[in-house]
Amino acid sequence: MNWPSTLVSYKKTDIFTEDTLPAGLQQSHRTKGGVWALIRILEGELQFQLEGGMPEILSRSNPGLVEPDLPHHIEAVGPVRFYIEFFRDASSTEYEE
Repeated sequence: MNWPSTLVSYKKTDIFTEDTLPAGLQQSHRTKGGVWALIRILEGELQFQLEGGMPEILSRSNPGLVEPDLPHHIEAVGPVRFYIEFFRDASSTEYEE
């Protein structure tokens, strides 16, 4: 997947573990229109699945790239530490905090 070169990071979550993984991320959800996400694994693995797609194992060397508005969910595969970084187009101020 190729991200547009104009994307900039604007927000990061806290670090989650298998014990603190929010229930909302384990159910089908999506990013807002125009928002891209990168699931960065620090330790362990997560299972990532786009709705209707095949599951993919995310790891430190294989982060999860999430395009805007695509339904997906994640599950812990065992002990894991990760965070999610959100991106928007550099010219957009809609998601600035």
